[in-house]
Amino acid sequence: MQHLEEKIAHLTRTVDELNEVVSAQQADIDTLKRRVQLLMEREAQREAEGSGGVVLGDERPPHY
Repeated sequence: MQHLEEKIAHLTRTVDELNEVVSAQQADIDTLKRRVQLLMEREAQREAEGSGGVVLGDERPPHY
């Protein structure tokens, strides 16, 4: 019986640790999603203004 109680305690601790890891990862994912969204909005705004800055083929960048 004691062996089973020890095993349950170990498994409970492991589940709690995994839950903390998953929660931290979800927070990171949420942050990254917000950053990507901001970058996409910024790029869309640049494209709308016509200053996308994409160099095609042999086109020289403006600083040359």
